[in-house]
Amino acid sequence: MTPQRASRPTAPAPKRTVPARRAVIVGGGISGLASAALLARDGYAVTVLEQRDQLGGRAGSWEQDGFRFDTGPSWYLMPEVFDHFFRLLGTTADAEMDLVKLDPGYRVYSEGHDEPIDLLADREANIALFESIEPGAGDRLRKYLDSAEDTYAMAVRRFLYTTFQDLTKLAAPDVLRRLPKLARLLLQPLSTFASKAVRDRRLWQVLGYPAVFLGTSPYAAPSMYHLMSHLDLADGVLYPKGGITEVIAAVERVARREGVTITTGAPVERIVVEDGHVTGVVHRDAAGSSHTVSADLVVSAADLHHTELQLLDAEHRTFPEPHWRKRDPGPSAVLVYLGVEGEVPGLLHHTLVFTADWRANFGAIFGKDRHVPDPASIYVCSPSLTDDSVAPEGSSNLFVLVPLPADLSIGKGGIDGAGDAEVERIADRAIAVIAERSGVTDLRDRIRVRRTIGPQDFADDYNAWSGSMLGPAHTLAQSAFFREANVSRKVEGLYYAGASTTPGIGLPMCLISAEVLLKRIHGDTSTEPLPTPLPATAAAPVA
Repeated sequence: MTPQRASRPTAPAPKRTVPARRAVIVGGGISGLASAALLARDGYAVTVLEQRDQLGGRAGSWEQDGFRFDTGPSWYLMPEVFDHFFRLLGTTADAEMDLVKLDPGYRVYSEGHDEPIDLLADREANIALFESIEPGAGDRLRKYLDSAEDTYAMAVRRFLYTTFQDLTKLAAPDVLRRLPKLARLLLQPLSTFASKAVRDRRLWQVLGYPAVFLGTSPYAAPSMYHLMSHLDLADGVLYPKGGITEVIAAVERVARREGVTITTGAPVERIVVEDGHVTGVVHRDAAGSSHTVSADLVVSAADLHHTELQLLDAEHRTFPEPHWRKRDPGPSAVLVYLGVEGEVPGLLHHTLVFTADWRANFGAIFGKDRHVPDPASIYVCSPSLTDDSVAPEGSSNLFVLVPLPADLSIGKGGIDGAGDAEVERIADRAIAVIAERSGVTDLRDRIRVRRTIGPQDFADDYNAWSGSMLGPAHTLAQSAFFREANVSRKVEGLYYAGASTTPGIGLPMCLISAEVLLKRIHGDTSTEPLPTPLPATAAAPVA
């Protein structure tokens, strides 16, 4: 099932004019921009305040010497979620971006095996691939993917687009019929569920790695999240030409079309509360001067831990410090951006390099004794194989991610090896792994651009709790209605959007969070996506 949507872009209906209510959005990442666009269409006079000079948050962009790097997210999954969002605003994903399908979708190297496995853009082809590696695994994968598709469709209908204000809405016939299955999927970890489908370690890792997209381990993620395998093994993987930064640019465009005012270089210092109701925010400009922007409604799309503990006074906090001691911030990472002279064979657009001992690897990141795993599994994105706009001709653009514990003591990154020692050591080890797998023995000598990012950078640049790279992990206790709600219980008119709240982490979830926000404001307790397009309401000028 896909979100409800019109068959083609629909021209906006004539706008009705209502007195404007003023809304301020804290944060210009994808959830902040999307929330702004939807609220503006709903008749609000909307201002977005972004602390950095660039929009996108973690999904930013960095350029040097002709190389352009996406600074964070690099996978474009759940394409129907993106398309549904744009259709809400009278356009489509295809109209806003140039999307291409990757085939193969990605490559996997597993320790102990010289040859990689290439996962394809077709469900039946992947079933045949599994069968060729492990006789009998093809039929079991077919059943696994059938279950994944069914679970994903139910998640879209009942769990992703809801505020969970009315839990009786979850007692729908399609949910009740699946209660025994749902109970098993919630209580059994993904690692165990996947092991029933395949025995070959390489295939098991293919089914288990999506837990990382959820900021957790396959040993901790509920097997409900096997639905993720429907996205890459059946639906395939797309890429927006120009990179994920083009997604941000597209959401910014539709927000501006709706009349949103966007101000960068404007760090918010305080959410102003009077008599229990939000009245605005205080921010600073580039010159350091303080400004107060009045608001009837404030949406913080910033990290929720930061919002609650830094932007609100103690008496106004829904989630005070003791709350966070019982929560899991999710993993951090060292990111490495490499501009390389020449080609780096052996890589595809997306390449995953897995260690053999996953229990030790994930235990180091998520266990009680958290430390930097060595060896570590890594992810490499080489968009220059698909897109010649991201690197000079004849050169390669590599984005490398090494998952780590959310530990600020690991340090900060830097340019040309100038980061903290531990961060640069982790980067060097990852570069050595890529050199070995690609057969490029002189890879280090061919690097022309190098920049690293460490956990402290996530904290400094994005106010990320404990330097988390994604947001709170999707463990059972931090998923669905157990996740922090998107409205303050202490301050009227204060709402939340983004990875810290429902439905969760990742670009598609952040887009959905904007729609769930609109539902919360309207008291809409439905569970399915809103019909498209949204009716447009024109706001009268604010006095």
